[in-house]
Amino acid sequence: MNCIIIEDQPPAQRILKKYIEDIGSLHLMGTFSDAIQAMAFLKSEPVELIFLDIHLPKISGMDFLKALPSPPNVILTTAFPDYALESYEFNVVDYLLKPFSFQRFVKAVSKVPVKGHSEARPEGAENHPPARKELFIKSGYEHIKITVDEIICIRSDADYTEIFIPGKKYLSSEPLRYWEENLDGTQFARVHKSYIINASKIEKIVGNRVYLAGGTVVPVGRAYKDGFIERFVR
Repeated sequence: MNCIIIEDQPPAQRILKKYIEDIGSLHLMGTFSDAIQAMAFLKSEPVELIFLDIHLPKISGMDFLKALPSPPNVILTTAFPDYALESYEFNVVDYLLKPFSFQRFVKAVSKVPVKGHSEARPEGAENHPPARKELFIKSGYEHIKITVDEIICIRSDADYTEIFIPGKKYLSSEPLRYWEENLDGTQFARVHKSYIINASKIEKIVGNRVYLAGGTVVPVGRAYKDGFIERFVR
């Protein structure tokens, strides 16, 4: 997918370039510090996606969008939440509030319609994102790639989450709600206010406890038990 960046801050440009490089489906065709330069480029080059800052010199990102007769897909990147409502009048794909994680970036890009692919989805699919084989965990200043099937469970601990895989544990700045929304709901289940488990790692269930691979034991909350049993046990 051909894309461009319209962003006047070099640090933000560098982050976007790095994120784009880490996604094999994106091809960066150019980076522009103002919308006037980008507008000239768009007249002669086919672009499918724009990463657009709102506060730009010469002309704002919103005014730039208003000036485009047939804008391509647009993901807004900004430090200001005030324009979120207005932005959706232009049918933007997503609104990334700086600073945003690589996972949040990937989620935004995954919303871009792919040419030649039907947008129709199977019944119930809206509740579960497409299964991903690998993902990046933001841990401090690092983005660590792990295999999704290796995850045993995820535990919420104050302002961060702990991701358990065989022999290792990673800390992530993403909340438990993030993992609940972004992992495959046919494989992962919220069983407690503080736990998400990988159902493929279940060895046995005894009372209100789930025994997982590697000797991990997770409690099952009363509010989650019936739904969990219905989906994965019966």
